[in-house]
Amino acid sequence: MNFVILDLEWNGAYSKKAKKFVNEIIEFGAVKTDEQLNILDSFSMLVTPQIGKKLNHRVAELTHITNEELLDSNNTFTHVLSKFKKFLSDSVLLTWGTSDVLTLMENCRYYLGDEKLPFLSRYCNLQSYCEHMLDHHDKSRQMGLSTCAELLGLSDEGLELHRAFDDALFSLQCFKKLYDNEKFCNYIELANDEFYRKITFKNTIIYDAKNPLIDKKEFYICCDKCGKKAWRKNKWVMKNRSFRAQFRCNKCRRDFEGRITFRLKYDGVHIDRRVVEKEKVEKPSKKKCILNMLPTNNSKTEK
Repeated sequence: MNFVILDLEWNGAYSKKAKKFVNEIIEFGAVKTDEQLNILDSFSMLVTPQIGKKLNHRVAELTHITNEELLDSNNTFTHVLSKFKKFLSDSVLLTWGTSDVLTLMENCRYYLGDEKLPFLSRYCNLQSYCEHMLDHHDKSRQMGLSTCAELLGLSDEGLELHRAFDDALFSLQCFKKLYDNEKFCNYIELANDEFYRKITFKNTIIYDAKNPLIDKKEFYICCDKCGKKAWRKNKWVMKNRSFRAQFRCNKCRRDFEGRITFRLKYDGVHIDRRVVEKEKVEKPSKKKCILNMLPTNNSKTEK
């Protein structure tokens, strides 16, 4: 079993034909390994844009790719895709997060009329695997490639980040540090109809407390110190994507704010509970109050 780690760079371009913005791929970069993660081959190609004629300033700044380079490459998306299809062959495709494979699907839909990737048979979200191996459970923020490398003590020296091929190599370095063949196999998915339904499913925040998908029994907060259920002091209110209320832990004799976020994902509703400490406001002492009442040198007193 071989693995191919793919990274893409793209440019946001407005399509008059589709009447919307499209993340147009401008570069493919990939590295192929065997099951022991020995490098077997590499792939790197620029794509001449057909939708957006000029690179977004931010994209050009990050990638250091120039419009002239893209034009000189003279490679259409379909041409590069055909080359990559042969490179991938029957390997397992890996990407850091799902944004690359979703962008690849978006471009296939635009140019070929079908978002499904006929050459894809097996897929793995390398980001999800690395988060699991590092015991990273921050539901509010996914782990970036640079963060993962930093946690593993890896350096990006000699690599040109935000270029497709070097980012693929950097992903491989992280993968090597965390590779466990048996555990990794559990993260490989078949690219069947369910895979496409899952990967295209848009996670949403549930804002309505009366939504039938929310079990009313889930509206509780436990003290993060003792683990006991806290007593709610006021009504739940929705603010900034989460339900919030003030709580009191009678055992610990402390007050705090409890927050609950309900996220509807492909496999159901996920619940995230947080405890936020109340900011302590220092009350002025009686001595300070008296001093503040006294007139200063600049004060004018009435006779």
